[in-house]
Amino acid sequence: MSSSGFHPDADRVAIAGGSFLMGSEDHYPEEAPSRQVSVDGFDIDRYLVTNANYEQFVVATGYLTVAERRPDPADFPGAPEENLVPGSMVFTGTPGAVDLRDPSQWWSWTPGADWHHPGGPDTDIVGLESHPVVHVALEDVEAYCSWSGSALPTEAEWELAARGGRVGCEFIWGDEDTQESEPIANTWQGRFPWENLTLDGWNRTSPVGTFAPNDFGLHDMAGNVWEWTADWYLPHGANARVEGDEKQNDDSVLSPCCVPHNPRGGTPETSMDARQPQFQIPRRVVKGGSHLCVRNYCFRYRPAARQPQMVDTGMSHIGFRTIVRPGN
Repeated sequence: MSSSGFHPDADRVAIAGGSFLMGSEDHYPEEAPSRQVSVDGFDIDRYLVTNANYEQFVVATGYLTVAERRPDPADFPGAPEENLVPGSMVFTGTPGAVDLRDPSQWWSWTPGADWHHPGGPDTDIVGLESHPVVHVALEDVEAYCSWSGSALPTEAEWELAARGGRVGCEFIWGDEDTQESEPIANTWQGRFPWENLTLDGWNRTSPVGTFAPNDFGLHDMAGNVWEWTADWYLPHGANARVEGDEKQNDDSVLSPCCVPHNPRGGTPETSMDARQPQFQIPRRVVKGGSHLCVRNYCFRYRPAARQPQMVDTGMSHIGFRTIVRPGN
């Protein structure tokens, strides 16, 4: 695909790069340890990629997303023929309290759900043009990047941008969590997954730019939708390799005497989840949390927060933004 298709309304912010404190010791174990890293400068989208942006790409290229294609029976041995239909994962709130250890209570495979039918075949994106595109698997995101002459940010690049120059702060806006009283991002308020008080005004996604930007002028770096990154998932942040260091073991812990430069994640093989051996599918890091995050369940609308996502699966709360690096 050619970069000549880059959408004309692109709006990016130049990030100078440098050293910053990445990760956190205070919440989920996969965020630790807190450590100094450095990255080179880059330009990053001010806003998440929207439905309108993605439609430009689809119209220009005729691209068909993973969710719009019939699954290959060879990838799902033993699956009933009637289940091998295009679709994606859609969130549906429950009628009451449920066991929070069982996401199948609120996530369901929905035939006909895709980026332009975000809630299923009877929905569309009319009126949602400025909302972030969702139901995009990694392949769909990388196809857009190829067309637009851009790339996904690494986890370190994304977190540097999200922090907005604030050193060690818990949130992109500081250290006080006001999401349950005076929300300043699109997250869940109430008891998940059945009571959303919508104090922020939104039950699902919100138009990009609805909430105030961080100190770098970037919108939706907390909440709204999770964002794909370029890094393969590893359980802990210190288990990273430095770009260009082919000799380093992906499972090694970097020496505390050195500040890693342009650190990267693991490999497709190391990103597999040992707790789910039935799913031999690599996972990328997603960042930023979503409109489904809440303090009492998924307290991840923080810059240090991170989560693995299977690369072949789009969902109704995952989107992306892109960057351009000097010389690319």
